[in-house]
Amino acid sequence: MSDAWISIDRERSARRMERDIETLAGPDYTRSRKAIRRYAYTPEYRNTLDYFIKELEAVGFGCTEDPVGNLVARNRPAGERVFGIGSHCDSNRNGGKYDGTMGVVAALEVCRLNEELGLNLPLQVISFLEEEGSGFGQMVLGSRIVAGRVSEEELKSFRAIDDGRTFFEHAKEAGYEPERWRECARILDDLVGWIELHIEQARVLEDTGNRLGIVDAIAGYVHADITVRGRSDHAGATPMYLRSDAGLVMAECMLELERLAREAPGGTVGTVGEVELEPNLINAVPGRARFSLDIRGVDEEAFRGVARRLRDFAAESARRRGATSDYSERQSLSVTPLDERVVGALEEAARASGEPYLRMPSGAAHDTMCVAERVPAAMVFVPCEEGVSHSPEEKADPADAALGAEVMLNAIRRLVAAG
Repeated sequence: MSDAWISIDRERSARRMERDIETLAGPDYTRSRKAIRRYAYTPEYRNTLDYFIKELEAVGFGCTEDPVGNLVARNRPAGERVFGIGSHCDSNRNGGKYDGTMGVVAALEVCRLNEELGLNLPLQVISFLEEEGSGFGQMVLGSRIVAGRVSEEELKSFRAIDDGRTFFEHAKEAGYEPERWRECARILDDLVGWIELHIEQARVLEDTGNRLGIVDAIAGYVHADITVRGRSDHAGATPMYLRSDAGLVMAECMLELERLAREAPGGTVGTVGEVELEPNLINAVPGRARFSLDIRGVDEEAFRGVARRLRDFAAESARRRGATSDYSERQSLSVTPLDERVVGALEEAARASGEPYLRMPSGAAHDTMCVAERVPAAMVFVPCEEGVSHSPEEKADPADAALGAEVMLNAIRRLVAAG
């Protein structure tokens, strides 16, 4: 690989990528003055797609959008085999400049380098719709549609957070044909491989002094709710021994989740991110508590086992306090192992770059989870400062992204040459 290694002008690529990112953080591309906020079928999102279309057309790519609005750009006619790169350019509702957008910018930079260096690699860029779920509350929606992980009934029932109208209504109003959503699967038909660059959204790379992460698996997860029903009483008049406090069951469960996740293998993590108490008054014993569970990891049995054990713990904790508990699963997703051949090519390219890198799993969900069902896929992570993401304070270094683009370019060259 070292003999075939192509070095790029990383400083020039970093400057170009920084220009792209800063441009897309401007007022025409976000609905908020304090954060990056853009999502499907808004004018700001349209402007973002148009920016990428203009830049990709400038290096010889033809651009189209599928029936729901996933952006596809390629430098080969339909039917020819191509290598896929990309990410998403929508944002969290209180997002930063880099999450998703840096991945599409990196794909754009690979296309520029391919043209400038005369490599003639067959490439296809995809920017997936609604990865963050900010428009309709549905994560990785564009890639789930492509992968057939949704039904037409669901697409007609998903409602916009802003105005309550359906996904179908918004898509049609924006000029798309959502009734043809099954045809979106075709955008993966010609792909021989896929690589997505993304900020890490954690601090492992930063804390270990690595400039790149080569991702070999994406964590699966369980999203669930536990509802505890006890009895609401007066906070002053009810002795402690007579209480059936639903809030205390919740508190015990939160601590037990931490213990179980710490003891489980496979990088298992557990989070309670939503809590509700009723009647939610300072002078009343909570009679009802609901709390969410987000349990993830790359060891399938480990993270699902944590969910089961916490469900049983909640039932026993509630019983001891004269209460009851109900466990309800919202969604679960299996671990996504990434393709060893693509991972290996990226790892070899990272070694050849001479820069420090780490092979690692992803704890966060990404569009690549859906692509990997049909296409050999892998990911590249770049550090983000202090692990901050989904925040206006999010910060990443375009120089790391330029290195990532160089590593992607060389890995793709190897994979395409090998056939």
